[in-house]
Amino acid sequence: MARKAGARPRTRSFSLANGLRVVLAPIPDSPTASVWVWYRVGSKNEHPGITGASHWVEHMLFQGSPRYRKGEIDRAVVSVGGSLNAFTDTDFTAYFTTVPRDHLAIPLDIESDRMTRALITDREVARERTVIHSEREGNENWPEFRVGEELTQLAFRIHPYRWEVLGRKRDIERMSAAELRAYYRRFYGTRNAVLVVAGGFDEEAVARDVRRRFGVLPASGDDLAVDEVEPPQRGERRASLSGPGTTPYIEFGFRSPALGDPETPAAIVLDTILGGESRMFSAGSSWGRGAEHPSSRLYRALVDPGLAVRASCDWRPRVYPGLFTVQAQAARRVSLDRLETAVDRLLERLADAGPTSTELSDVRTRVRRGAAMAYEGATRTGFRLGYFSVLRSPEFEDELFRSLLRVTAEEVREEAERMFRPEARTVVRYEPTGAEPDA
Repeated sequence: MARKAGARPRTRSFSLANGLRVVLAPIPDSPTASVWVWYRVGSKNEHPGITGASHWVEHMLFQGSPRYRKGEIDRAVVSVGGSLNAFTDTDFTAYFTTVPRDHLAIPLDIESDRMTRALITDREVARERTVIHSEREGNENWPEFRVGEELTQLAFRIHPYRWEVLGRKRDIERMSAAELRAYYRRFYGTRNAVLVVAGGFDEEAVARDVRRRFGVLPASGDDLAVDEVEPPQRGERRASLSGPGTTPYIEFGFRSPALGDPETPAAIVLDTILGGESRMFSAGSSWGRGAEHPSSRLYRALVDPGLAVRASCDWRPRVYPGLFTVQAQAARRVSLDRLETAVDRLLERLADAGPTSTELSDVRTRVRRGAAMAYEGATRTGFRLGYFSVLRSPEFEDELFRSLLRVTAEEVREEAERMFRPEARTVVRYEPTGAEPDA
C-alpha cells in the first residue's frame, strides 16, 4: 500500500566531492528552516578508556570554532528567534538549528565552520569535564539508569553497545583533551556526515550556498564500521541491584535484530503490541512514543490488575543487533518474583499464540497514522530525513513502511518465539532500600 499524501516531502539529494551527503527538503509555505548535521559517529565507535567521547565531542562543538567563539553560536541563533540543540546515540550524533527562513545562512555558516575546525581546547575540555561528570552522577540517582546500564553490560560482552552513551565514570575522569581532539579529527568530517536542510527556502539558492560553504572543506572521516560481533547468548544472565527508592523495578533484555535485518518489521509490530506505539512510526514526538498506552498488552496485563504502576517495552533501531527491553515498576506490596512471573506468562502467550487479528489491524492503523504525521514542520522533517539517511537511506523508510503493513500474525508469533527465549534473556532486578523516595 502506498503512503498517504502529506508524509515525506519532495527531496533533492546530492553528494559533494569531499563525501558530504546533502538532502534538501523545500517546504514553500514554511515560515522556518531547519538545518541538521548527522554524523555516523556514536558510542559504538569508542573503546574502553575513551567511552563517552562521542557525547563529550557533542558538547565541545558548542565551545568554539574559528568564526564562533565560546557562547557565540547560541547568541547568533537566539538573537534571530531560533532554537538549537544536539544529541548523541549509539550509532550517531546529531546537531540541529531551526530559524526563521530569512536567517538560514546563520546555521549553515555555523555547521560549515565546526564540521572540521572545532577548537576543543584544553581549557574548555577541563570545564566541560565537570558538566559531564555531573550529568553522569545525576543519572545515577535514577534506578532506571543504573538498571539499564547493568543490563547492557551483561547482555553484551564484546560489542561496543555494552557501554552507556555517557561513558564510564572512570573514563570521564581521566580522558584527556588530546584524546578528544584525536577522536574528533579521526571520525568527524565530510565522509561521515549528512547535511539536511528542511523548510522554507529557495532550492537552487541553497544548493549553491551549500556547495560554496561545504565544498571547500577537506575530505575527512575514517571508516566507522564495527568489527566486533557479539556471539549468541547461551544461557540466562541475571543481576540484582539495590539502592535508594521505595518501589522494586525489573528490566528484561532480549537480543533483537538490526534495522536492516528481515526480522525487523515483525520486531516493530511486537514492540507496538506490547507497548502500544511504534517508535519509528509514532504520532508523538520525533523519537517515538513517550507515554504508556492503556491499550497495550503490558499495560493491560500488569498495570490494570495492580501488579505494576508502570510497564513498557522498547525496541530502538540500531545499525547492529541490539536489545528489545521490557521494564516494569512493581506496585505497592507486589514482589519482583510475582511481577517477573507475570511478564514471563505474557511473553509466553505471545510466543505461543501470536497477536490477534484485532491487534494486528490496530498496529497497521497506528503505523499509518504515525507515518502521515511524521513530517509536520521543518524541524521534524529535518529530523526524520536525517535519521533514516544516517542509519540507512530516506527511501528505506518507505520499504519499512510497506513491510510493516504486510507482516502476518504468524511472522510476529515466530519472532516472539525466537526473541523471547528464556535461555537467551538478560534480567536485572532493583530492590529499593527505602532510604529515600524515588526521584
